[in-house]
Parts: sequence; structure tokens; C-alpha cells
Amino acid sequence: MTSNDAPRRSRTARRRPAVSAGLAAGVLVAGLVVAPAARAAGGGLGTGFARGAPIGTAARAAGDARYEPGPCPKTPDPIPALKNARCGTLTVPENRGTPDGRKISLGVAIVPAAASTPKPDPIVWLAGGPGDDAVGEAQMAIDGHLNRDRDVIFMSQRGTYSADPALTCSVVDEFTARSVGLVYDAPSTGRMHVDATRTCRDQLAGRGSDLPAYDSAESAADYADLRVALGLAQWNVFGISYGTDLALVYLRQHPEGIRSVGIDGILPPSTAGPALTWASAREGFDGLFRACAREPACNRRYPNLSATFDGLVRRLEARPVTTTVTVPGRAEPVEVVLDGGALVNWLTSATHLAAGVPRSLDELAHGRPQRIAEQWAGGKVSPQAIGRISQGLAYGVFCREWVPFESEADVLRAGREAFPSFPRSVLAQGPQLPFIHADCAAWNVPAAPRSIRDVTRSDVPTLVMSAGFDAQTGARNGPYVARTLSRATVVTIPYVAHVAFAASPCAQEVTLSFFDAPTAPKTGCIADAEPPDFEIAP
Repeated sequence: MTSNDAPRRSRTARRRPAVSAGLAAGVLVAGLVVAPAARAAGGGLGTGFARGAPIGTAARAAGDARYEPGPCPKTPDPIPALKNARCGTLTVPENRGTPDGRKISLGVAIVPAAASTPKPDPIVWLAGGPGDDAVGEAQMAIDGHLNRDRDVIFMSQRGTYSADPALTCSVVDEFTARSVGLVYDAPSTGRMHVDATRTCRDQLAGRGSDLPAYDSAESAADYADLRVALGLAQWNVFGISYGTDLALVYLRQHPEGIRSVGIDGILPPSTAGPALTWASAREGFDGLFRACAREPACNRRYPNLSATFDGLVRRLEARPVTTTVTVPGRAEPVEVVLDGGALVNWLTSATHLAAGVPRSLDELAHGRPQRIAEQWAGGKVSPQAIGRISQGLAYGVFCREWVPFESEADVLRAGREAFPSFPRSVLAQGPQLPFIHADCAAWNVPAAPRSIRDVTRSDVPTLVMSAGFDAQTGARNGPYVARTLSRATVVTIPYVAHVAFAASPCAQEVTLSFFDAPTAPKTGCIADAEPPDFEIAP
């Protein structure tokens, strides 16, 4: 279904979004007249084709980088969208400060446009995380018809699953699985968390990885090299979640050849970090609670949902609840501990399943924690969660670009502003990023230049898209980044959670219309959005 024939009235929030394991866990899209772009360095025709051949079928260099056609990148799960993809690898210096040093390879997959005559400017997809693999997100993009009339390019960010080397660490994933049976924010949990992080660091460094080279600035340079190596004079950029942070860094540092930028689930580079997660959680939670309050049946059955949630956080932090559940992929029962911090982090991701949240909270309040415990444990203990996320890239971003620029006191202060009734033990750990300051002390990489926190100023047309239930990157981040983007279109898709494109046909329609006409996207479907059908228990 294309953006032109998608139904205008759709209950988008009823659908469970097809998000990756990393995204679901939280850690972290009248015609424009474009001036003719300069011919790309190293040759190129200024179109989506190099010397008449489809994108990605010719080997070519871009400075110290080189693209070579070849087999499609490995993925943890089968991805039907890649069946007809053109693939290869981009080889780049691991550290551009030492261009004669070690080289790394990044997997590239180019999904052809569905149209018989594609538009000449493809779309490049920037993945979330940090640490998710773009190639592994290809199905999400194609299910949203992003390749309707443009080729879509997916390249693994450095260190991710289909890159070589892949900076994944099973020791961290295995601790995450064990942690569902621990008190979330206990000091003893923190010590084990940091031990796993330190072990991961030692393993990666022992393999020769230059850990400070895994950050947004180097990734942005990788994409700049890819565009040139593919012979493209211009392309469009679409980033989700952490990919919005990367897209804004890329736009600021390498604006050449960018026709338009779509960002969905906004993470501003100038404010990204654990402190920001508290404001985002408050905004996303309140959006969901208000939606329930406005629906007579939901409000009647689950009144004062916000107060119920706040009370549960305080109660569980004082007296954690332990239960045993069965989860898919595990034959043996799993013991789960729910304290206040666990409940906050559960809800941060559970906004993706908004229709069931009121009922789940009500059951917990009445002594039935199983639904929440099953959801809290499910994604963490699944065997599929092992070895998918690049901790090397994630900690590179966290520890070079975020943590050095705010203190633990800043995190606590932001938490108190957002949730003044929560206990200090809960507020000390930002949602999605527990013990991150101690982790970064163990990771031991230098801070990035302070300029990484600069705002992005640009007149490149930009779609700034947020979601009304986004508790991971709150919708207020959109207007914030748009202040310095002079040709921005700012939209919020109601009643969906983090990364609207993944779940909302309306968001997909807006995105596709933006790439067709970057200064005048069609946004009328937003007014027709309807709230989810909340589950009402007998």
C-alpha cells in the first residue's frame, strides 16, 4: 500500500510496531526545485546510477574509502526485503586520524525501488540504537514502502552486526538476561553491570579495536564516503531514534550532496544523555495516560492512571515483588524482580503496546504482576537478544558524546523535575541508561570535542517527526531541533510510540510525501488519527 492509497482513517496504535530487539529494549522519515549538484568526487553522473549501471554494482574509491560489490551482509534473522538487493562493502579507516592504520568493512545493501523508473536520488537509512544494524532494519523500512519510487540504501554503522569487526559482547547481553532477577537499581546490580561492561571493553580492546574511533563523527564520515563511493551527486537521509542524532551530526559536518533529511524519534546531539531521558519518559507516559482519560470506558475502568503508576513506583521501590513467568524461547520458568526502577523502564518500552498498559498497571496494583513481568523479561532473556547490539558503538557514543557533558547530579535533578514523587534511588538512574556514568568510567575513552554538542544549523529541507506516546525521545525534542533548521516541517503523530514510521501508516504517508516534495509534505492524515482500543478487563 503506497502513501497515495493508504486509508486516511486508521487506528494506527492498535498495531504492534515491527521494531528491532534493540529498539524495543530502548538501548536509544508543490515539488522542490533543487539546484544542480556538483559532480561527485571521483566521477559520477549526478543520478542514482553510475555509468548507466544500477547503484552499487561498480567498484570505486572515495579518498581513503573504497566500495566493492559483493555478497549481501549477514543478518541475525532472514529479511525478505533483501531478496533482490544489490550488496557490497565499504572499507574505511578505523580511525581517520591514522588513515594508514587498520581498515574496517561496513556491509551495504541497496533495495531497489518498486517503481519501474526510480527517482534518481535514493534514500539512505540511518539506524537506531546506538548499536543497531541498519541492514537488520531493512524490513521495517520496506514494510513502510520507503522504496516506493527510490532505491533505499542500508549500511551497517561501524561496529554493528554486519560490520567487520562487529563490536558485540555476549557478556553484556547475558548479564542483561540475568538482571531481570535482580533489583534494578541496587548498588550490587550496578557493580555487576559495570563488571560486564569492563569485561566487554577488555575483550574488544584485546582484539585490537580502537575504541575511541567508534562514535558519531566517524560514522558520519563513513556515510559521506559512501555517497561519493556510490557515485551519487545527491541523496536523501532518513534516520530513526539514535539515527536522528547521527543524521544531525552528518548534516552539520558533511552537508554536501544531501537533498533532504527525515528524522523520526528525535535525539538532539546537543542535549542527548541520561538527563534528557527523564523529560521524555514524562512526556510519553502523560500522553498515554491522557489518552486513557479521554476514552470514557478506559477512564471509568482505570481512573487516575497516572496516580496509580506513581504509587506503584514508590511501593515497589520500597518492597520489590518477585514472581516467576514463562517467556517465549525459554523452556524453564524465569524469576523476575519488579521494583520501582524496573516499572519505569518497563513502561518506557511498553508504550509500544499502549492498548494493554492500563490493564497491566491495574493488575499489578491488585497483586497480579505476571503480565508486566512477562513483558519486562521477554525481550531480555530471549536467545535472539544475544549478540545483536554493538556495545562498542553504543559505549563509544555514550562515553564520548553524552556522559562527559553532564553529571550524575544533572540526571538526578532532571528526574526530580519530571517525577518529584519518585524515590531518589529510582531517579538516580536515567531510563534506558542505568549506571551509565560508572560504565563510562570503566569504558575509559576520551571525551569527544565539545563541538559534538553543537546544534545543527541548516537550510536543507528537513522532516522532524515525533510520536505522541514516545517515552524514549519525547516529542518536545522536535521543535527544539527545528529552531535552527530553517526549512523544517515539524509533525507529531498521535497515539504511537517511539519511531512513528514503524507503526503508523500515517507516518509512512507523511514521510513518503516529504521525499517527493520536501518543502510541502502531506500531513492531513494526522488530523484523522484515533486513539488505541484500550483493553478493558471484566
